[in-house]
Amino acid sequence: MVRIRVLVVDDHRIFAESLAAALAAEPDVDVSAAGSGPAALRCMDRAAAEGRRFDVLLVDADLGAALHGPRPPTAVPDATPGQDGLVDGISLVAGVRSGQPTVRTVVLAEKDDPRRAALALQAGASGWVAKDCSLSRLLTVIRGVLRDETHLPPALLTSVLRELTAARKHRTDSERLVESLTPREREVLRCMVAGLGRKAVAERLFLSPHTVRTHMQNVLGKLGVHSTLAAVALARRAGVGPADLEAAS
Repeated sequence: MVRIRVLVVDDHRIFAESLAAALAAEPDVDVSAAGSGPAALRCMDRAAAEGRRFDVLLVDADLGAALHGPRPPTAVPDATPGQDGLVDGISLVAGVRSGQPTVRTVVLAEKDDPRRAALALQAGASGWVAKDCSLSRLLTVIRGVLRDETHLPPALLTSVLRELTAARKHRTDSERLVESLTPREREVLRCMVAGLGRKAVAERLFLSPHTVRTHMQNVLGKLGVHSTLAAVALARRAGVGPADLEAAS
């Protein structure tokens, strides 16, 4: 019998343990649980090193919200861990897609939220399922995503497709704005995405701080934004990655 290795990731301990126990009763399911995003990543790394990778992650959509507060659903998160690690559910999905792309992720949600469901799919999730769904429904989703199926509640389908269409248009508009930049301005923008300040950008590109300031002002003007944070968010929507800081060191 081929066994399905499942990792439940939820910081509500009672829910995580109850769901893990219910899944463990299935003869073809091996299940573990993790109480946070960083703990889940450590568990996955350990399993991969031992040659027994997980097949499916069940990730709480509100992972980390109790400690860090809910994060606004404005853009697909960067998969790179921040100072607090990958804590929210959608960021964890993005991190798993980047680090272990063969693993399927399913987001478990307290309520229907078309925008966050669309973000989850964009981040790499294969499904969005209500936390109060039946065990048989959840098992159908788990087995389905392993066949490369995408699962959404029927009531969410139209709204999620609308969100994805709007996101594609938004990305196209952002790409068009980025294309208006000069090659040097794009270099500066990539440094901004990497989190470099004006002095660091000047040192990296061998420019004066005054010249970098001018380039940054030009970037903001051409992108039609008023802050570095807004420029970085637009750049990420357009697919602009950070400058490779290691290559310069």
